[in-house]
Amino acid sequence: MQVVDPHIHLWDLKTHHYPWLANPGTSFVGDARGLKHDYLIGDLLRDAEPVQVLKLVHVDANHDPADPVEETRWLQHVADNEGHGMPNAIVAGADLSASADKVHEVLEGHAAFANTRGIRQILNVHANPLYDYVGRHYMREPQWRQNFALLKKYSLSFDLQLYPSQMNEAVALAQEHPDTQFIVNHAGMFVDRSSVEGFRAWRDGLRALAACPNVAVKISGLAMFDHQWSVESFRPYVLETIDAFGCDRSMFASNFPVDRLFATYEGLWNAYASIVEDLSGTEKHALFISNAERIYRI
Repeated sequence: MQVVDPHIHLWDLKTHHYPWLANPGTSFVGDARGLKHDYLIGDLLRDAEPVQVLKLVHVDANHDPADPVEETRWLQHVADNEGHGMPNAIVAGADLSASADKVHEVLEGHAAFANTRGIRQILNVHANPLYDYVGRHYMREPQWRQNFALLKKYSLSFDLQLYPSQMNEAVALAQEHPDTQFIVNHAGMFVDRSSVEGFRAWRDGLRALAACPNVAVKISGLAMFDHQWSVESFRPYVLETIDAFGCDRSMFASNFPVDRLFATYEGLWNAYASIVEDLSGTEKHALFISNAERIYRI
């Protein structure tokens, strides 16, 4: 099987600081103590065997917020010297709520590296502390929204990590910035699974986002919410997401090594392949390879 994986993370704990890995704990995602070890390009490629990984997109690993550009500098060095070009694209971290001058400085720093393609700032806010990541509604903050417009200046996409309850606000943001490519992370992170209302919020939110032509989606991270997953437990979420966005704006991804807590690399990709086995060869090529190449410009 050949894939382009548009959502992986690497970290070198010997040389870089990741606050969340300094004293990891447990959450709905799992026991992060199992991730407190170096995870380098060689580790990823060994985990991937026998899947043939053609290209990789690295998404920010919550590196030290005091120096977000250092992560990009390191990843570019990896691509140039160790990874045979991988990661082929870098989605860097940036705090868009900072002063305009600081945001300019950080975005300019990221954009100076050849493989930089986009920015991710985690937006997940939830009333349940178990699920809350950031504790504030960035999309409602005028300073954040003003700085968001700077992404266009640097030709950067935006990886949109949020919950269904935030999707309507994200639709307004995508409509306000039609020239910026948005990529929904982890199929919209459907966490409120115990009610019809929760399912409806996720389903309708996906379709509202999909109505924006500048929004795509990554089907990934499903094991974070389904630790005892199976092909059949994944199936409705995969098919619902593809139904919303179509095969031309959906792409599969591994979210390794986070999903490594609950799955093998080969197991995840085989599950995806099984779920879409009835699609045409062209559609499957789009989901596994060409959409990621086009959307991340690699």
